[in-house]
Amino acid sequence: MKAAVVYKKGELPKCGEFKDPIASNENEVLVTVKAVAITNLDKGKASGKHYSSEENNQNGFIVGSDGIGVLENGTRVYARGISGTIAEKALVEKNRMVVLPDGIDDATAAAMPNAVAGSAMALRFRAEIKEGETVLINGATGFTGQMAIQIAKHYGAKKIIATGRNDKTLQSLLELGADEIISLKQDDESIISKLKEIHQSTPIDIVLDYLWGHSAELILSILKGNGNFTPKTRYVSVGSMSGDFIQLSAQILRSVDLQLSGSGLGSWSKEEVKLLFSEILPEMFLLASQNKLKVNIETFDLTAIEKMWDSDVSDGKRLVVVI
Repeated sequence: MKAAVVYKKGELPKCGEFKDPIASNENEVLVTVKAVAITNLDKGKASGKHYSSEENNQNGFIVGSDGIGVLENGTRVYARGISGTIAEKALVEKNRMVVLPDGIDDATAAAMPNAVAGSAMALRFRAEIKEGETVLINGATGFTGQMAIQIAKHYGAKKIIATGRNDKTLQSLLELGADEIISLKQDDESIISKLKEIHQSTPIDIVLDYLWGHSAELILSILKGNGNFTPKTRYVSVGSMSGDFIQLSAQILRSVDLQLSGSGLGSWSKEEVKLLFSEILPEMFLLASQNKLKVNIETFDLTAIEKMWDSDVSDGKRLVVVI
């Protein structure tokens, strides 16, 4: 079968021939793959830089951790891969499949799950979002950030503030449900001033952070209290596109009611992952099939995988391989 194969970590995946996977137990199901999204998680695993990366495999390995496929009986499903998924065939986990509703195409469905997990899981289980709350999304111009705006609105957020560096895309977030936008291309003083103004008028209940790094330091600095009672802020780190490390003053932690947590692979409980597959993903697929979620994608053929793997995609689109 044709597949996207990495023979050495750090190299670009190449379209080549690979042995068909064979199910070895009753929990493994073979699917015919139709579409797979290229995510930062997959890129990190392929390069060996993500904490969940596999060990070196001298025979090479197929990239891709999930995708849209068709079962033997013709049912279209989203599923997590046991084998790599950017291939004509893949083994998937029987208990981690979601049947797709009518009205959603393969490429759109493939683009959604990583972003849904990267936003809905944080909002529901780490931040425990409540109706009427104010949510700040740091790094909202990327694909997951765009989805997070729409999902936060769906979960009842009253006010959504979005930050980002792409000014063109930042403006378009107002159409997705953002109430205020803040360009991170401004000087620190201007960013802090705007954040303080917002926090004083409508206290920020939740921060979903896809950037970390310096912008996280700025956001945390404006939460610092002065000895009086403070509203509780739940700060959830989901990504670190701007760097893995920050400086955090102990005075901030002592002066404000701050809950600092992370959301990602390894942090979710088994029960939370079950709910992702049984409730969250089915709901989001249905919303997209009803045109209630905007999903911004760009598609390409498997044969172009090496060329497209590290290509820059405009306006926060998600790349999707169509097989």
